[in-house]
Amino acid sequence: MSGRTLFEKVWDEHVVRSGGDDPDLLYIDLHLVHEVTSPQAFDGLRLAGRPVRRPDLTLATVDHNVPTTDRSEPITDPLSAKQIEALERNCAEFGIRLFSTRAREQGIVHMIGPELGLTQPGMTVVCGDSHTSTHGAFGALAFGIGTSEVEHVLATQTLSQRKPKPAAIQVDGELPFGVSAKDVILRVIADLGVEGGVGSVYEYRGSAIEALSMEGRMTVCNMSIEGGARAGMIAPDETTFAYLKGRPHAPQGADWDRALEDWRDLPTDPDAEFAWTHELDAATIEPTVTWGTTPAMSVPVTGRVPRPDETRDAEQARRALEYMGLDGGETITEIPIDRVFIGSCTNARIEDLRAAAGVVRDRKVAETVRAMVVPGSTMVKLQAESEGLDEVFRAAGFEWREAGCSMCLGMNPDILEPGERCASTSNRNFEGRQGKGGRSHLVSPVMAAAAAIHGHFVDVREEPARLAENPYLAGGGVG
Repeated sequence: MSGRTLFEKVWDEHVVRSGGDDPDLLYIDLHLVHEVTSPQAFDGLRLAGRPVRRPDLTLATVDHNVPTTDRSEPITDPLSAKQIEALERNCAEFGIRLFSTRAREQGIVHMIGPELGLTQPGMTVVCGDSHTSTHGAFGALAFGIGTSEVEHVLATQTLSQRKPKPAAIQVDGELPFGVSAKDVILRVIADLGVEGGVGSVYEYRGSAIEALSMEGRMTVCNMSIEGGARAGMIAPDETTFAYLKGRPHAPQGADWDRALEDWRDLPTDPDAEFAWTHELDAATIEPTVTWGTTPAMSVPVTGRVPRPDETRDAEQARRALEYMGLDGGETITEIPIDRVFIGSCTNARIEDLRAAAGVVRDRKVAETVRAMVVPGSTMVKLQAESEGLDEVFRAAGFEWREAGCSMCLGMNPDILEPGERCASTSNRNFEGRQGKGGRSHLVSPVMAAAAAIHGHFVDVREEPARLAENPYLAGGGVG
């Protein structure tokens, strides 16, 4: 028998019924639920008279619509209030654990699973959110599902899926100083396009990936969906185990030892075959900025905005440039910004905030910029405050917010006004993603922080002292 990839091992272990020419039926180990994609699913259960099959394997939190302002105040947006109240009622009725607005464990759904030790190697994880691929950083097979599928998992703890092909993203070498995991994944998507991974699960491999912290690995896997992949995965190793050990829901004692034995068998076998491989030299990656309306439309900060005839799709580029208020040909560092958003399930972990704080410490946000930091979870917020990071940001002129998805998707009060240009650490720069008419440029946390100070994009490598003082940038470890 030939060797198997990490993906194939996890998939095979969870097949309840092999579909042959039809989809396989997979068992789901962890189902994460939030307020936006679950109401209709619960209504479907109620109409059919069905219970939740495994409430012990289901976890809910509020994140997409939750306001990031003072939690002691009533929720003023009627839609947000209605959806949050519905989730609270549904979880109470069906016996599901819920972390609502004032819970210490509340946060973006893809943040709290790893924080609590619920996300573990070899698991299958689903959620009604496309960025569920984040959990693949732990060697889990994790992907987003639609509302009808949410209902199916709630009712059966299984999911019907066609088996994707395993593809390898091989990143070898050492990331240059000042280059982060966010720059890695933006480069991958720029190379392969937004449809490059269709029908595939990416396995990120190579010495540059192995050198990343779990924070950085989650950033990379988070944006796999932006490259068209069904999921992204990284083989578990000692970095993974060190992160998980001692977390509330991680195995303990003898169970931990047994789990380690199983987890160490998960990495891809030496003789396993991938459907295809994309190789990338880490030394060629630079701090990156998107210029258009897909994550694939990006260039190094040292570059310029391309003209339509210099792109793969001139008509698409023309539309993107028109929306973004750009002509093509501008150097990236000439582009002024109005807003800065440091947050989202891509880049709102503690290391991201530490790295950004190192750039803004003892400085001031440009007078033309409104900047905000939104921790990805309440636990990250509390940890950052215990380290004094909130004071660093506040002193610089940033708004310090409560945990949630916030401006990442413009489904709550944190939105851009038409025409406003934002340096954002989130994952999507689609038209209207952060507010109708808003213009989003995706960057890493340190790039966003530097842009806030200068009022335009700058190359963070031109401030070597700032980077040298920041241990969280060593080896490109942060998002």
